[in-house]
Amino acid sequence: MMKKTNILLVAAFLVVNTFAVPAFALTGDEILAKVEKAMNAPADRTATIKMIIKAKDGTTKERKMKISQKGAQKKLFTFLSPADVKGVGFLVIDDDTLYLYSPAFGKIRRIASHVKNENFMATDFSYNDLSESKYPEKYSAVLDKTDGEHYVLTCKPKPGAKTDYSKLVMRVNKKTYLPSKVEMFNKAGKLFKVMTNGAVKKIDGYWTPTHIKIKDVLRNHTTTMKLVNVKHDQGLADKVFSKRNLKKVH
Repeated sequence: MMKKTNILLVAAFLVVNTFAVPAFALTGDEILAKVEKAMNAPADRTATIKMIIKAKDGTTKERKMKISQKGAQKKLFTFLSPADVKGVGFLVIDDDTLYLYSPAFGKIRRIASHVKNENFMATDFSYNDLSESKYPEKYSAVLDKTDGEHYVLTCKPKPGAKTDYSKLVMRVNKKTYLPSKVEMFNKAGKLFKVMTNGAVKKIDGYWTPTHIKIKDVLRNHTTTMKLVNVKHDQGLADKVFSKRNLKKVH
């Protein structure tokens, strides 16, 4: 009887562990690589963005802009309205090559490394937030747990990596591999910003978040971006992402 009981216990142990493996079959770094791949899956993307900036006192500002993106890094942001920001453009060539154009001055200036952590045009996105897209190059990830439909990762900077954050806590949707929520901690280890991606839709075959919100928890200040007229794989030419094109209102 004892021998039979032991066999049953061993069998039960094997069954439990067999079915427990798939949840942790992927490592944190492997999941993070899938996140990067999902975020940059289209060859290119264009969209119109309605932006709402909400201050601590509840006052809001609305802006409209267009974004064009090619590959993981090339990005062009152009403000369409209101009048005081119309024509302002922000161009990303790669993580280290960023340009800002202001019609009021008629000049293009390169964003210096020491100001990339500053807020872009009074929003809650820093220049780095908008330009960085390759998480695996700068962060190592540990899978902490699975939570319902999500993987929960803790991502810490790799040795020598230049980042604005001491760590990221990322909830990754298991189906889309897009981050549903990212908590960003500053160099002092305090929660600094929280970004959420919502209203995820399949557009042209790609999972796409169409409602992106970032909150500066220290300032109680939020920026929400709603994406409309999203298009993918249009064959955007490299010349779209040029300093000359930066001066045009698209």
